[in-house]
Amino acid sequence: MSKPRVMTSYFKLDAAIQQQIKLTYPRGFEKYLIRFKNHKKKFVSALPYEGEEKYYMVKMTLEEANKIILEDEAYNESGILKTNFKEAYEASKKEEEEDVIDIVDLEMDDVELIEEAVEA
Repeated sequence: MSKPRVMTSYFKLDAAIQQQIKLTYPRGFEKYLIRFKNHKKKFVSALPYEGEEKYYMVKMTLEEANKIILEDEAYNESGILKTNFKEAYEASKKEEEEDVIDIVDLEMDDVELIEEAVEA
């Protein structure tokens, strides 16, 4: 099954997706932009990003890609993701994954309780 494809602006993305994009592209976006013709036969550029649920094409020009990095405090003056931000983003992702595991464990406990009740 293929993931839905979404074309959107960087600024319309959820903050968690923006963080994942930063982790995927810690040295900036400029080198990873792709160009293609849209449905109106106009050239556009976008940053590809495959998330867990969707495949994103994040619309941005080369100038916008550079401006985003320059204005984002998570990147240093060389356009590289700062270590403290990288560690915070990775810790945030790990916490989210642990929350999902906790929910799955909770659901398994519920199943066991139901099985015990049926057996009784």
